[in-house]
Amino acid sequence: MTDRRTLVSGDVIAERYHLQDRVYERLGVTTWRAHDTVLSRNVGLEFLPDDDERAQRFLDAARDSTKVSDPRFLRVLDLIRDDHGHHLVVREWARAFPLNAVLAQAPLPSTRAALVVAEVAEALAQAHEHGQYHQRLSPQQILLKQSGGVRVTGLGVATALVPISRSDEPPKHEELERLDVQGLGKLLYACLVARWPGGYVDGLDPAPTEHGRYLRPRQVRAGVDRRIDAVCDRILGRPPAHHRRPITTAAEVAHELRTILDHLEPAVAEDAEQTDVIETDLAPYDPVIEPLGPPPGLTPPRPRPKAFEPAPPTLLQRRKAQARQLTAGERGLVLLGVCGTLALLLVIIALVGREGTSVVINDAPGLSTGEVGSLSIDGVVDFDPDGDGDESPDLVDLVIDGDPDTGWSTQTYRSRADLGGLKDGVGLVIDLGSTAQIESVRLNLAGAPTSLAIFTAPPSLDGPPKSLTGLSQVGSIQDAGTDVTLALPADTTSRYVVVWLTSLPSVAPGEFRGEIREVRVEGRS
Repeated sequence: MTDRRTLVSGDVIAERYHLQDRVYERLGVTTWRAHDTVLSRNVGLEFLPDDDERAQRFLDAARDSTKVSDPRFLRVLDLIRDDHGHHLVVREWARAFPLNAVLAQAPLPSTRAALVVAEVAEALAQAHEHGQYHQRLSPQQILLKQSGGVRVTGLGVATALVPISRSDEPPKHEELERLDVQGLGKLLYACLVARWPGGYVDGLDPAPTEHGRYLRPRQVRAGVDRRIDAVCDRILGRPPAHHRRPITTAAEVAHELRTILDHLEPAVAEDAEQTDVIETDLAPYDPVIEPLGPPPGLTPPRPRPKAFEPAPPTLLQRRKAQARQLTAGERGLVLLGVCGTLALLLVIIALVGREGTSVVINDAPGLSTGEVGSLSIDGVVDFDPDGDGDESPDLVDLVIDGDPDTGWSTQTYRSRADLGGLKDGVGLVIDLGSTAQIESVRLNLAGAPTSLAIFTAPPSLDGPPKSLTGLSQVGSIQDAGTDVTLALPADTTSRYVVVWLTSLPSVAPGEFRGEIREVRVEGRS
């Protein structure tokens, strides 16, 4: 039996490598950070007990991986047999974060995800040319440097560590390449939504499925680039949607993603070029950095748009403030009694409206004596400022076709009524054709309850609004029924009216979708 003891920090291996920090243990292999006292540099040491049946395959795979010279693979520097009862592989040391640690905090932006996977695909394409295959790609095997560079670990070695196959026929090269391409697709999917297709891997939850197919990244997370989503589907789709040609080689994956990145803004392209700079991984002294946040090489989360800042006080809110000031005088008790009566009346109206028609009074009506009628609607467009800008645009005309059985609907959101927690809201922009005085908005909805708000654009706005910035909230209602009428404050004038849905009714267990059947705007043109 081999004389083996537990390794501890401070041990010296092969009279040269001074153990410093134990990094992790996986599949029986323990990885340490060590200091090379001969060349005064940090290295990584991978230990496997010498009596393990995989030991020879482990060393052979590490030796074969040296055929690939791509700098994105961590190089093997030395192989050592039978030291302290272990075989070990000496590798370069990279100051980097494992991808799974980054994804545990948040998915990557679409462009950054494409850049990371393109780097990995280019490295694998070169490995395939030399007959080397990874076969076990996962977020744990990908390292992201603080400058944005990408490193790949486990080439050949990760497969050598799985239980030895009893099959007499080794897998063909085409099958091994297909496994790597599938791994690239899953890696791209994980970068976009922080879910892993096929099960729990490296701390990531499994990707959701529907009818035996993985939901596409755009169906799981808002804001995913359409073109990158299509590349992911062409790799993982069986078959790809819309009869697209499947991607079958790592070189194709790299080419498709690089083509997309080349058409992005110059600032993004410059960021992509910076990752091509070869950095020194073998620094003499590397501090151990705990991943408390995404590395600077990743695009940091964007600040919350100003569109989501609190809206300015409405006329009703200003009137309430004035009423509170008046209660400071001798007439305070009388005014309090009047306000209490009005509040009780509003509560009764709201409770009655919950049963069917919902009526919300947002201001004491100061209507003029002119005739109020239905205003003509010149057009309707979908409004999705928090997503990709499209929310069922082909259905918008159905809200003004006069047919209560048809209408515009949102996408289906999962898990939560507040649009799955992905957005603050979606809705429609109603174009009246010209500025008009608006008295009320009536909506015929499908399903209940629905929460929504009404915004109006300033008369000076030229063209439909693209975000909530600059708009005024003039009405809102929570948990409305199917027939909603919102009376707007007096003297509300605008050309554009935004119907903003913030909470959607359930259409199936765990699925939520809002639908507007008809829209009617009343006022004076």
